[in-house]
Amino acid sequence: MLSLLHPARSRSRWRSFRQPAFRFHQASSAQSAAQQASRTYRYSRRVAVTLVVAGAAYTLDREYNASAIARNFRTLLTCAAIAVDYKLNFTPERADEIPALQERVAERVYHLLTSNGGLYIKIGQAIGNNAALLPKPLQERFAKLFDDAPQVPFAVVDAVFRKEFGRPPAGPDGVFEVFEEQAAASASIAQVHRAKLRTDDGSEQWVAVKIQKPDVSKQVEWDLGAFRAVMWIYENYLFDLPVYFAVDFITDHLRRELDFELEAQNALRTAELIAREPRLADRVYIPRVFPALSTKKVMVAEWIDGVRLSDRRGIARLMGDEPAAPGSPAPLRGGAAWVMRTMVDLFSAQIFDWGWVHCDPHPGNIIVRPHPGVRGAAQFVLLDHGLYVRLPPAFQQQYARLWKALLAADFGAVKEVAGEWGIGAPDLFASATLMRPVKFAQQGEMIPDFEKMNEYERGVAMKAKLKSFLTDTDRLPQELIFIGRNMRIVQGNNQYFGSPVNRIRITGFWASRSLATTHSLGLAERIRELAQHIAFLGVMFSIDALFWATRVRQWFARRIGRHRDDQGFEDEIERTMRDYAKSNFGVDIPDTVFEG
Repeated sequence: MLSLLHPARSRSRWRSFRQPAFRFHQASSAQSAAQQASRTYRYSRRVAVTLVVAGAAYTLDREYNASAIARNFRTLLTCAAIAVDYKLNFTPERADEIPALQERVAERVYHLLTSNGGLYIKIGQAIGNNAALLPKPLQERFAKLFDDAPQVPFAVVDAVFRKEFGRPPAGPDGVFEVFEEQAAASASIAQVHRAKLRTDDGSEQWVAVKIQKPDVSKQVEWDLGAFRAVMWIYENYLFDLPVYFAVDFITDHLRRELDFELEAQNALRTAELIAREPRLADRVYIPRVFPALSTKKVMVAEWIDGVRLSDRRGIARLMGDEPAAPGSPAPLRGGAAWVMRTMVDLFSAQIFDWGWVHCDPHPGNIIVRPHPGVRGAAQFVLLDHGLYVRLPPAFQQQYARLWKALLAADFGAVKEVAGEWGIGAPDLFASATLMRPVKFAQQGEMIPDFEKMNEYERGVAMKAKLKSFLTDTDRLPQELIFIGRNMRIVQGNNQYFGSPVNRIRITGFWASRSLATTHSLGLAERIRELAQHIAFLGVMFSIDALFWATRVRQWFARRIGRHRDDQGFEDEIERTMRDYAKSNFGVDIPDTVFEG
């Protein structure tokens, strides 16, 4: 009642009650705003500090560590993305989406290899030479990997010379009388310049100067470490496939390829072996190296003018398989057949006789030139001696026995060698060795019908087949990795020129001959091996008959203009290998997978 009688007093009391609450609310709001501003400031400061530290780390890594950490980070992110993609999408329920998955993976892998460059290109090429059973998108991306790269500026080359020799490449106190600043060729780990030696008699001696790009030495251990980690994770946690067993062997040989003093020694050793082999001494040439002018980062060798094997038209004109341009010198004797026969002889001698194998015989590393001492003859010049593998004598004997058994259809001997090497699928192994399909009639294995399988089922079946192939990786000779690379490139080179020689017969001859001429044989064993070698030569007639039938068909196809039928012996082998891979593994192999 009083409040009704005295409204002013009532309002005053209400205001006195409301004001403390309002002031408390104001204080609370101000405190919250202050706390929010403080949190925002702290977060902003942390973000700013993180960005500054990351930017500084990125700049330092780029300027002083050749972006090695950033490359590793890119590698781990890419491999993690691939692993997650496979785990989520390689399932029976998403079988129809697996081709799209394989396309994404192939694009990520290709982008990683080309973005990182350097040693990643070498690793990618090593995988690519063994990629026949990988999904088709990966095969196609690996086929695009070329070992070329922009050249580093001359200032960088000059700095390398001053560090290695204490003086510039040219000039009054330079290493050379003339040094061409523009590189003649540039690849992922090195580039080559042309230079002129200082001579006492004033003669002109031009040399090829191979200079390792400085970033490579900073990146190599990081790159190989990332490769090792990825292979271990993929084998043990993700795909359950035996891939880690060869990591030490591969990384060791890739490191060796970066030591140019070792490359010079390799070239000298190969030249000595060729000089002692009468069938090759006058046909094959290794450019002279200059050890006194070579270091671990720089190698100097004789400059050779000629036609690279990658120039098919140039080789055809040089060797007389195509008409030369008016005014050109007379063609050399033998045609492309001479070049290919020399190539197969050389690498067969390396594998079966010397146990010392050049593992990168791609067309860019081979030059054909007019023989400097024999008019009208050609000479085969082998370059780039950074990557060699040494074969133990026991392995050479086993590999020769394998080749001889394959060509003589002695499948018992093939299985014996495969068993000694821990290989559980001798037919697959034999096919990979000969680069032509081999199926053991007595094996009795049911071949899955891949046509009726979906993409997921094909992938699971192929994984099981590959695991059955490598049953004991501890016994598998790791030299096979690089021998297989050599064989595939040689096969591709022969195919590139229309298969002018019977590569399989030539290789088989060297394998059988090496068994018959082994120094450790006793008299009785030698007589027995020689008798078997003579019998083996008779077996080779059937392979020659097939080869020459293919050559005759080629000749007729060219004469009547049917170029679609103008396929050589290696083309036939490639076609049957594609059919074999399709029927036995459900894998589509593109036309380019066997190219050198």
